[in-house]
Amino acid sequence: MGILTDDMKRVVREQRLGFVATVCPDGTPNLSPKGTTTVWDDDHLVFADIHSQGTVANLLQNPAIEINVVDPDVRKGYRFKGTATVLTEGELFEKLIAFYRARGTHYLIKSIVLVEVRHAAEVISPAYDSGATEAEIRAKWQNYRASLHPPGDL
Repeated sequence: MGILTDDMKRVVREQRLGFVATVCPDGTPNLSPKGTTTVWDDDHLVFADIHSQGTVANLLQNPAIEINVVDPDVRKGYRFKGTATVLTEGELFEKLIAFYRARGTHYLIKSIVLVEVRHAAEVISPAYDSGATEAEIRAKWQNYRASLHPPGDL
């Protein structure tokens, strides 16, 4: 068994949106959302480079990476730290391209970022500190979003 638990895999697969942190050449952080974030195997996450030139350039200079995936309804998720490899050709690259095509991704994929997860930890909102249940927090945030976009509001 790898570092990724069944629940970690579930959250990543359900959410699909990962916030990817890399290090810029000047040492400052770069944070970028990646809507193709998913699980590759028990130790790896992946995302497709569709329009990620800054992220990829940073990773080619410094492969350190962190990906945060959080369910916004329940305010829980995971952070994954590891090392990234940028793939642009080869057998694994072709397998990953086929994987994304089978999932319905039709955008031009310039490269694939394969992340070896070396550390994973839970992210849990302080909203739970009050004793609120997951169902209460889910209802609160679903109601909030519904209030932003009432039915018939175009």
